[in-house]
Amino acid sequence: MNRRLSSLVIAVAAGIFAPFCGHAQNLDAQRPQVAAALEAASRGQLDASQAAAIRNHPVYGWVELASMQRDMDAVSNAQAQDFLRRYQGQAVADSFRSLWLAASARREDWSAFSAAWQPSDSIALRCADLSARQANGKLDQQWTRDAQAIWREGSKSLPDGCDPVFAQLATQGDLSPQLRWQRIDAAAAEQQTGVMRAAARGLPANEAAQATAYAAFIDSPNASALSWPKDQRSREMAAIGLAKLARKDPDSAERQLPQFAQALGMDQAQQGQVLYQIALWTVASYLPDSARRLNNVPEASYDERLHEWRVREALSRGDWKAAQVALRKMPKSQREDSRWRYFEARMAEKNGDAAEAKRLFAEAAKSATFHGFLAADKLSQPYALCPWQPRDSAAAQKAVASEPALVRAMELWKLEKPGWAVAEWKDAMSRFNDDQRRMAVEVAQDNGWFDRAVFALGKTPQGEPRPQELRLYHLRFPLHHDATIRREAARNALDPAWVAAEIRAESIFNPKARSPANAMGLMQVLPTTGAATASKIGMPWGGAASLYDADTNIRIGSAYLRQMEDKYGMTYVAIAAYNAGPAPTARWQSQRPGFDPDIWIETVSYKETREYIARVLAFSVLYDWRLNGDALPLSQRMLGRMDGKRKAFTCSEGSGGGSDT
Repeated sequence: MNRRLSSLVIAVAAGIFAPFCGHAQNLDAQRPQVAAALEAASRGQLDASQAAAIRNHPVYGWVELASMQRDMDAVSNAQAQDFLRRYQGQAVADSFRSLWLAASARREDWSAFSAAWQPSDSIALRCADLSARQANGKLDQQWTRDAQAIWREGSKSLPDGCDPVFAQLATQGDLSPQLRWQRIDAAAAEQQTGVMRAAARGLPANEAAQATAYAAFIDSPNASALSWPKDQRSREMAAIGLAKLARKDPDSAERQLPQFAQALGMDQAQQGQVLYQIALWTVASYLPDSARRLNNVPEASYDERLHEWRVREALSRGDWKAAQVALRKMPKSQREDSRWRYFEARMAEKNGDAAEAKRLFAEAAKSATFHGFLAADKLSQPYALCPWQPRDSAAAQKAVASEPALVRAMELWKLEKPGWAVAEWKDAMSRFNDDQRRMAVEVAQDNGWFDRAVFALGKTPQGEPRPQELRLYHLRFPLHHDATIRREAARNALDPAWVAAEIRAESIFNPKARSPANAMGLMQVLPTTGAATASKIGMPWGGAASLYDADTNIRIGSAYLRQMEDKYGMTYVAIAAYNAGPAPTARWQSQRPGFDPDIWIETVSYKETREYIARVLAFSVLYDWRLNGDALPLSQRMLGRMDGKRKAFTCSEGSGGGSDT
């Protein structure tokens, strides 16, 4: 066993460390020591004397975890059980348990595994539990049911540790052809042909050959399918394969569909599955056959996604009548969304029905969203905004702030351990009611952790809306570094509300944010862009790491926004370029020159960029309100005009919260 780890564990068990006060005012003072201890632990260099100073610190368990996780094989079963006992019920125990169980399974130490086991959502650990039970002679009916349940879930490739479990199932005769076909069907629906072939290996020879033929067709449709059995499974497999083909070659899928449909007797729903993908992947690029292929899709095969694209396709051609017809075919729940209410009003306006347009604009304007604000501009009325600022008792706020898991979460966030912080946060949320959860978001904001308002407010854990919480604008739209934002906006002749909105959209005010593409900091600036922009404005370049400095990032990001504004002339196009880059933006400009801004935005082919433009512009209105109490009209703001008559906000009956999160 590692000597440093051994001395640390012995010291903890003996309780020899000096007590730590643990009051909030001491956490700031101790943070450098804790950070140093975490760094030492991650290198395997934490000794007992260094640990003594922070023994009773709230996040000490995570320091121990950092030390042990370097080499879980050096941790004894007794030490593992001691750790789990001392931190029972805490997030750190759950994190350690997952690592310890994985290590025990890897060593096939089933005794240690069983001693630490608790039910898990991890398929790898569930398979390891079955192996442990098998090794301990517990091959009972429950074992078989549990193993079969995992098999049925395997529409995608499962961990290697499940292979011995399935081998035992097969040996027992409990992996029937029916079970194998269940997994083959599930894998086919996910287009996981490798899983299909693996599941087919235990089938009778003729069935295995057919399953393999299905997999080959999904990989590459071929004429052999014309002689398949004319049953429901063959028809479903043909539909899956042709739908997959449609995503990369809609022309080929359209040519081949009739022969397979006739040969196998595919019904309208199965053909609709293929026609749906043919239409979707054609219209997503606004190809010439878009309208025809959309019309070929049976109405029963339409979902909200395709309804939206049917509207966009008509908008892209400037066919206002067709767009109006497409809007009216949407389901009622979709049509009532502020976006589509607004466009239904626009189409009524375009088609000369002023009264209907006014009525629909009034409905859309009740929403504090991009399209709601545009609708209010059409009616020359104030923006709808009904902020909610609950007044909680000091005692209730103090109780939430002092909840141990939340204290640990805040401290781990400040120590730049976001993954661990989120684990503690989730643990705290599991015990909080709605009011406590909202107060916890306020605690997070007070500690500089702003994204909790986005992830913890507005919806239940099951995804059900909480409209009241969408009105917590002071939490959902934090304002930090406002002096720097105002300064750099003024330096670049930009609207400061736009700069703040970009930060909210890009990083939710996390200066340490980093994207998979290596965009960094508050405004998610790429190092290459940062270096080029710094050179252009005559600013010393401190390297990529300097983008984590808030002032540096805002200065460079604001200057880059100015460059985009100068290049494209219109703010809404500059926002598109900031998100998608110059090549797609140039394509969209050439495809639809002279289009009205709102219609141009809605017909942007990238979903991410389309929604990003609307989100940033809506956020700009809300940040204008936060900064100034009123706002530039959105219809002027999106054109880059900063001198229009400013608009007030009003809370009227029926006004709701914004959904452009």
